[in-house]
Amino acid sequence: MMSRERKKQAAALQEKLKILRSITHSHALSNTSIIMDASAYIKELKQKVVRLNQEIACAQDALRHSSSYPTVTVETLVGGHGGFLINVFSDKSCPGLLVSVLEAFDELGLSVLQATASCADSFRLEAVGGENVAENVDEHVVKQAVLQAIRSCSESGSEHDEE
Repeated sequence: MMSRERKKQAAALQEKLKILRSITHSHALSNTSIIMDASAYIKELKQKVVRLNQEIACAQDALRHSSSYPTVTVETLVGGHGGFLINVFSDKSCPGLLVSVLEAFDELGLSVLQATASCADSFRLEAVGGENVAENVDEHVVKQAVLQAIRSCSESGSEHDEE
């Protein structure tokens, strides 16, 4: 009776070692070598977990830092009418930001033909500016004017916070 039980246990152990050998991609034949390969495989997996956690932390940190800065994209509309498609996003909104951006458009001689804005917790603006009456106004000039308007609004907002 005892030997039958031992044979069952030995067969179960051999089956488990066979599965372990398969999972760890071991080519070892002896039980000890299979277990050693499994141990090395586990160490390798632990190193991968540490590396992936570091990559995740770096990516999250980069997202946190990049999202605190406003993003502004400006595209020249096809058709030669001097119009622009302007997209603005900032994770922070300050009072008067929309007005500041629209004033920047006005100073450049751009009229807003169409706009969609959201000024709740974050600030989003998608605008189509057209009728560019001033020459030498290109995508770069529009982008810099919008970024300056955002900076000015942020600076005046922080001054009000200090008071």
